[in-house]
Amino acid sequence: MRPDLALVQTVDFFTPIVDDPFDFGRIAAANALSDVYAMGGVPLTALSLVAFPLERLGGEVLRSILEGGLAVADEAGCLIVGGHSIDDPEPKYGLAVTGTVNPAEMLTNASARAGDALVLTKPLGVGAITTAHKRGAADPGQLAEAVAVMVTLNAEASRRALAAGAHAATDVTGFGLLGHLHGLGRESGLAAEVRAEAVPALDGVLSLLDDGVGVSGGGRNNRSYADTFTTFAADVTEARRRLICDPTTSGGLLVSIPPARAGELEGAVIGRMLDGEPGEISVV
Repeated sequence: MRPDLALVQTVDFFTPIVDDPFDFGRIAAANALSDVYAMGGVPLTALSLVAFPLERLGGEVLRSILEGGLAVADEAGCLIVGGHSIDDPEPKYGLAVTGTVNPAEMLTNASARAGDALVLTKPLGVGAITTAHKRGAADPGQLAEAVAVMVTLNAEASRRALAAGAHAATDVTGFGLLGHLHGLGRESGLAAEVRAEAVPALDGVLSLLDDGVGVSGGGRNNRSYADTFTTFAADVTEARRRLICDPTTSGGLLVSIPPARAGELEGAVIGRMLDGEPGEISVV
């Protein structure tokens, strides 16, 4: 037994959000690994989870998905040691990941402190771009930028957060920025403030959200949920409101950190944690 070493485990998988199978594999793997990084851990091994219509789509498509996942796992220094597959009419792929962490340094979403700065390490908008792409309204450059964001590992962000003395962290995924911040505040017993104009967005995303072509059903659900715990200043635009509710895949880390050390992370300072009703958020 070592008091400075513990295991963390997580699992995530989903249906394709891009057409290219290799990119789908990369995105799904990076997304699954992200939960370990959000805890301040290091991925060690993973099992592949595959649901796939082999007779309809063929082995080469499946091979490309698995190769994409392997490429990202290799980048993370994580060994894929096995997995399980089933026949399914709709493709699905992801990983069950085991990692290591020092329990004394582990980051959770329950230990933020009043006065902490909130740092977001990736821009938002991948959900809006992939939604618009499915509707024929996003250009190839936008999609390529979204893919580049999604396949970027949160390894360096996690390492820097630990080194800078972060108090809490979560990754931003399907519930959008506000949904995940709500969970961080609720579990930490704190309220939060977000500066809407400080939240970084991928190029062109605000236009896609403004005219509605980038708004997904998940985004609308997130917005309805956020309205139960969020107050918006009157001058926050509708596009900005939609942005911070946009469902994200393989998003960045949202880190609660002493303000004096926020500059040690690569990312945008988007707000702060406050004393107040746990989980309540004001967007200004």
